[in-house]
Amino acid sequence: MKHFDNPVLSQQEANAALDAACAIVKQNLPMFTDKCQNHSCTNGIYEPIDNVEWTTGFWPGEVWLAWEHTHDDELKNAALHMVDSFKERIDKKIEVDHHDMGFLYTPSCVAAYKLTGNEKAKETALKAADHLITRFQEKGQFIQAWGAFGAKENYRFIIDCLLNLPLLYWASEVTGDPKYNDIAHRHITTCLKYSIREDGSTYHTYFMNPETSEPSHGATCQGYKDDSCWARGQAWGVYGTAISYRYTKNPEYIEKFRTVLDYYLTRLPEDLIPYWDMIFIDGNEEPRDSSSAAIVVCGLLEMAKYVEEKEAEEYRHLAAQMLKSMVDHYAVKSGPVGCGLLEHGTYAKKTPYNTCAPAGVDECVSWGDFYYMEALTRFVKDWQLYW
Repeated sequence: MKHFDNPVLSQQEANAALDAACAIVKQNLPMFTDKCQNHSCTNGIYEPIDNVEWTTGFWPGEVWLAWEHTHDDELKNAALHMVDSFKERIDKKIEVDHHDMGFLYTPSCVAAYKLTGNEKAKETALKAADHLITRFQEKGQFIQAWGAFGAKENYRFIIDCLLNLPLLYWASEVTGDPKYNDIAHRHITTCLKYSIREDGSTYHTYFMNPETSEPSHGATCQGYKDDSCWARGQAWGVYGTAISYRYTKNPEYIEKFRTVLDYYLTRLPEDLIPYWDMIFIDGNEEPRDSSSAAIVVCGLLEMAKYVEEKEAEEYRHLAAQMLKSMVDHYAVKSGPVGCGLLEHGTYAKKTPYNTCAPAGVDECVSWGDFYYMEALTRFVKDWQLYW
């Protein structure tokens, strides 16, 4: 594993950074209790929107993290109020033609149930898990990412889905029904078999043949081009392999974790915050993606629980270096109502070679804010995962 000489974050600095993040979250409650937060900022401010984006679960997750840190019941009451919106969304099937039920319902409703025992949150999250397994394709053994179910042009999975699967493991745990667990296992097997290239880089999306069930080809949607390496996809690979090991205890997934992490580390600029695609290195003017760094820190601190102490200490040290860079140079310390927490994220940058709609370039992004708070929370205490 590559090592760096960068400074590390202290516990005191981490607590202060988490204090600052919680203060911004509480400041933003009036804007985002009855409305949701958009996926990314515009000029540093989030727009209030209806509950329609795949990202809207991250904001209530931030509120729960802030409540855990501050014990301020105004935060808890606001987060419980938000459960109603997520219940309406799954009941009425509003914008759910995709696999992101975990991103939506784990930090909002599973967290609410784990922290408070709220039954409405539990039942809502179980409905989301039931919907997620309807996306499973027997031919190819994967959960289809998005689009009309079974359509050839969308017969694919994406590496992001590894973080949607904890919803299914949780559903099997609370219901005693193994069907959710079984589908999660099968998806992980397919995803990790085909998403990781020989050099340890990852495909964002991977297509399967709907007639033969055979693998077809890898491609990108939000990366620079098909044969580059989208930074956030690589970050999902790091955290996703750690989460996969957590639930399966398959030792192969520790090796997969090391493989994708090693590639990620070889492509970092000096401050340890990647460019939005890992084809880019120091000396260019491409935007960064701080959200990828926050996701990777969470993966490092998760995998540190399962490996020998020497390796675990390396992961914790690396996480402290990455967090130090974020806290010192990327974190919002204070700002106006509606501001985010972690600057210089990138949602989707359009290129001549990808298919994404451009949005949220060099801005705060909602998942970046959430995983930044999760990383700090993991750093300062023995945190019980929402995932």
